[in-house]
Amino acid sequence: MPRIVLFDIDGTLVLSGGAGRRAMVRAFDDFFAIPDALRDVSFAGRTDAWILSDAVRRNRIVAGVADLERFRDRYLDHLAAELQQPGEGVKGLMPGVRALLDALAARVDVFLALLTGNFELGARAKLEYFDLWRYFRCGAFGDRALDRNHLVDEALARVRACGGPDVPRDDVVVVGDTPLDVACAAAAGARSVAVATGGYDEMTLEASGADIVLPDFSDLERSIAAITEW
Repeated sequence: MPRIVLFDIDGTLVLSGGAGRRAMVRAFDDFFAIPDALRDVSFAGRTDAWILSDAVRRNRIVAGVADLERFRDRYLDHLAAELQQPGEGVKGLMPGVRALLDALAARVDVFLALLTGNFELGARAKLEYFDLWRYFRCGAFGDRALDRNHLVDEALARVRACGGPDVPRDDVVVVGDTPLDVACAAAAGARSVAVATGGYDEMTLEASGADIVLPDFSDLERSIAAITEW
């Protein structure tokens, strides 16, 4: 039976050195003339639509769908520029990521897709920067989803639409770095593999109910087993 593996991006596959946050702050300032509007807004595990909605609410802004779509376009312009900057803190691939994706992509019993809170074009920009976009044929993204728990259903529909397998929920695994990744897998009846390379340690991820927790993907054999063998 084939397995569908749905990967998160930020904190799981890559760290962009804060490019996404800086781009969103700059776009918010451009569009709404409010500097540092996202200072107290959490990004971890949340969809871009959720982050934007939260910032709009906190700043008591009235914005329609068309306004938010124009905001997204401005954000994407800034993201392309910010990805070229050195960034803040760690920037790069997480340990073992490329070897893991190479190994999974070579298997006939694994279908790789994305489940990320990033806007779709933002996800593409980040993954193309690190030469990872080519591993994923499709996925679910955070363009309109305020609740990450809806993204598993969308991801599976997109997998079927792009010629991928139609499998039971217990043959789906969500790979991410936050309790929200774990929660969206549980809500959909999928399996979760959490990796402590983002903002949460192994103990916190275990307490969130993850089926398996890894420190990172540097142990290739262990990582493959965690994702494919259950």
